[in-house]
Amino acid sequence: MRLQFISCKVMQREAYFCAARSRNVVDVTLMEQGLHDTPDELRNQVQKALDNTVDIQGRPYDASLLGYGLCSNGIVGLSAKIPIVVPRGHDCVTLLLGSKEKYKEYFDSHRGVYWYSTGWIEAGKQPGKERYERLLAEYKEKYGDDNAQYLMEVEQGWITQYNWATYIDWGLANSDKYKDYTRQCAEFLNWNYDELQGSSGLMQRLLDGDWDDSDFLVVQPGQKINEDLTNEGIIKAQ
Repeated sequence: MRLQFISCKVMQREAYFCAARSRNVVDVTLMEQGLHDTPDELRNQVQKALDNTVDIQGRPYDASLLGYGLCSNGIVGLSAKIPIVVPRGHDCVTLLLGSKEKYKEYFDSHRGVYWYSTGWIEAGKQPGKERYERLLAEYKEKYGDDNAQYLMEVEQGWITQYNWATYIDWGLANSDKYKDYTRQCAEFLNWNYDELQGSSGLMQRLLDGDWDDSDFLVVQPGQKINEDLTNEGIIKAQ
């Protein structure tokens, strides 16, 4: 099959890793990091990518694959002229961990977990000393010292809701460096540090075309993605 894989840029290493091993021809389309913060914008940008159903040479795709979970309902309402295949998950962490069951098990036993990964760290927005100092400098330049301190207190308020900095390890290049970075962030924030073995299994099956209903939703032309939080399916097609 010829497939288009639309994924957040924070998973570019994992996406290309799995695409290179896939038996299918997979074109990776990377979306701007942080779109999940504004679900409507995520929906608009991903829909534009879905509207493109042929490759650069005009050859039609057999399906479009999404490297997104429900993502604050950011994928709700998406549709296409060709099938869309979506992993059943609340966010992209499910793809990094390898299953929604592993996600739920860890999330339920580690309340207040903030996830770290190679891509998220490279994006430079993970909470920690580096992010704190960068924001403080920006606020001082824009608003002055006193206002900057106040804004940082407000901005850092949400940190008290978290207790864990957990690094998802795919064993990619420089993983020890990213583990150390996560550990330093945890120490700075007074969080617990943990690392969890990730798995390429779910993403690989997505790109290989092994779309069993328990892990993937196949959205046919004429249907749209909708949430389905009443059961473990998470998403459904309507």
